[in-house]
Amino acid sequence: MLSAAVREAPDETLQGPKLAVDDEWLDDLQLRIDDLCAIAGEYLEPAQVERLREACRFAAEAHAGVYRKSGEPYIFHPLAVARILANVRFDHETLQAALLHDVIEDTHYGKEQLSSRFGPEVADLVDGVSKLTQIQFNSKLEAQAENFRKMFLAMAKDLRIIMIKLADRLHNMRTLGAMRPESRRRIARETLDIYAPIAGRLGMNHLRQELENLGFSHLHPFRFRVLQDAVRKMSGNRREIISQLETRTQTRLDDESGIKAQVVGRSKHLWGIYRKMRDKHLPFREVHDVYAVRLIVDTVDACYRALGMMHSLYKPIMGRFKDYIAIPKANGYQSLHTVLFGPNGVPIEVQIRTEDMHIMAEVGVAAHWRYKSGGEGQGGYAQQRAREWLRNLLDMQRRAGNPVEFLESVKVDLFPDEIYVFTPRGEIIELPRGATAVDFAYAIHSDVGNTCVGAKVDRRLAPLRTPLSTGQTVEVIITPTARPNPAWLSFVVTAKARASIRHYLKHLQRDEAVLLGKRLLEKALAGRLGGLGELPDKSIKTLVREFNLNSFDDVLADIGLGNRVAALIAKRLLPEGDEDAAEMVTGVQPLLIKGTEGTVVSFGKCCRPLPGDVIIGYINAGRGIVIHRDHCRNVANYKKNPEKWIEVEWEPHAGADFSAELRLDVANRRGVLATIAAAISAADANIETINTSERDGNATTVHLLLDVRDRAHLARVMRQLRTLPEVLKLARRG
Repeated sequence: MLSAAVREAPDETLQGPKLAVDDEWLDDLQLRIDDLCAIAGEYLEPAQVERLREACRFAAEAHAGVYRKSGEPYIFHPLAVARILANVRFDHETLQAALLHDVIEDTHYGKEQLSSRFGPEVADLVDGVSKLTQIQFNSKLEAQAENFRKMFLAMAKDLRIIMIKLADRLHNMRTLGAMRPESRRRIARETLDIYAPIAGRLGMNHLRQELENLGFSHLHPFRFRVLQDAVRKMSGNRREIISQLETRTQTRLDDESGIKAQVVGRSKHLWGIYRKMRDKHLPFREVHDVYAVRLIVDTVDACYRALGMMHSLYKPIMGRFKDYIAIPKANGYQSLHTVLFGPNGVPIEVQIRTEDMHIMAEVGVAAHWRYKSGGEGQGGYAQQRAREWLRNLLDMQRRAGNPVEFLESVKVDLFPDEIYVFTPRGEIIELPRGATAVDFAYAIHSDVGNTCVGAKVDRRLAPLRTPLSTGQTVEVIITPTARPNPAWLSFVVTAKARASIRHYLKHLQRDEAVLLGKRLLEKALAGRLGGLGELPDKSIKTLVREFNLNSFDDVLADIGLGNRVAALIAKRLLPEGDEDAAEMVTGVQPLLIKGTEGTVVSFGKCCRPLPGDVIIGYINAGRGIVIHRDHCRNVANYKKNPEKWIEVEWEPHAGADFSAELRLDVANRRGVLATIAAAISAADANIETINTSERDGNATTVHLLLDVRDRAHLARVMRQLRTLPEVLKLARRG
């Protein structure tokens, strides 16, 4: 029996309305414990069931006197979580951890006490599931992102942790009505954004669908009720159609094909219907796959024979067939999908799978604990795919700059609509819809992505930004000296590609910032010391310690990125007695710009400076130095913030191409753009972008962005353009 301690909890521990602590709810509690143990007893050993019962008693006493906002005793929640997991036949350690999952956080019991009583495995699971210690964050988004980052780290240690977390979220969603409306909406959005997709990614479709429907009902209660009523009104007609389909299918299978099959009609869940209506802008009457039927057969061979039989019974809709048996989904899901013109011409979605595939489709990685082999067969395959996904997530979190960036990457990864492409050797690579050749390259290996310069799609050269389609063969062209282009971030769709590109560029920017910071500091010290090598070690170490940085390179990187002023750093580094030396020498020698400094030196788009222009540099915190022409309108800020401007000059031989912008008014004649392009090409320049706007019936304004070497090269291009009779007016912008 339960301990009397349950009755003696003080009133101040109440979290919601207090229920009468009497024999009535104790009896209810005992019934719930007996029910859980009965379900677990169907597949666990008697000794394991007894351990489970002991965990029930311990949890009841630990949470004694605590109530949920709904008014029921808190112990009912962990019991419900354990029951959800028992229904998919999890091992007894997981069930015990589910019962105890809030004990460490909400009671005076610690991990050591749980370990001594229930074993280290259960204690580790409880510790992994326990809510994370709250850190001070700048925003709720950062706090949520950090919690999810740590949750994925815990998942990688033991998949059962996320199973308990999902069951915990499911029961919380079932009882969400007791929360305030704003809390319900926030939790519902979080469930739809993160928890339901995780359940789907792990193959637990039954759990995913319930989470989605519950999230939908709390996030959009009115839309949920309207759609629920619409489905209910058509349910009579649906039953008739599905019944007719089941009868004809069963008769054909039994009498003509000799295939033993279980034929089950099913309905699409409400969130799936709503999302299709929203994404494709469809009214309810045009959502065709509300009707669906599932065939469960004995063997894989029977799946394909049943498919042929269904296609002979009803005509298939072209382009709506998918073979997930030959090419399983990332979470291990396998089935044949086809859409048919059913009775009365109504489209019917048909799924055909074996019994093992059906178990996998419903419980995903949880199938691992159903199989007595302890990891072989379908359950082990799902575990392998899940762990591979988690390894990729861990790689992403290591590369992500902060938890918010990681959460963004995870969300991208959780909503794939898969395509399947092939390597030249015939290996299948799964990618989300819209993925490009760059995504494919990073899916092969990060080093392949970092060094790719081109791609062949079906043996033909294609731009790296080309979206791929299922069935294509993709070959990546690499060059060891190549590096990622920041522009790739505008079109890649996979989280791995995005995280890898950002990671590389951040490290590249740091290296460039250190070099620029060194140049700026040497400039500030000019005339006082022979160079940085002559600075006293004591001064450098003191400076690094005062700034709470790890090394002097961190100081140089901060200078290069514009976060610290070189003159002030120089002043602090000089020996005593030279306090004003840095101020005296600042600006004596202009910083030389060659155009190949990388991401820490950029050129203002407002004026687009070229070698040969008189220039000035603006120190922009976090970006480094931005170069402007001396007559740029933004240079007017020089008087307001003189400490942020720096004297710069072009190196005699700048080693890069630069962007220049021209505006042309041209006669409105056929072929004028081709004539302009030919003239620019003849002047050995390249067009980056071209935009036109019609002024009137006789003239058009053309905006050109060109790649040129310097001011003299641009002048040569402009002279070439002025020789054209079609050009009425020409000017450099900026």
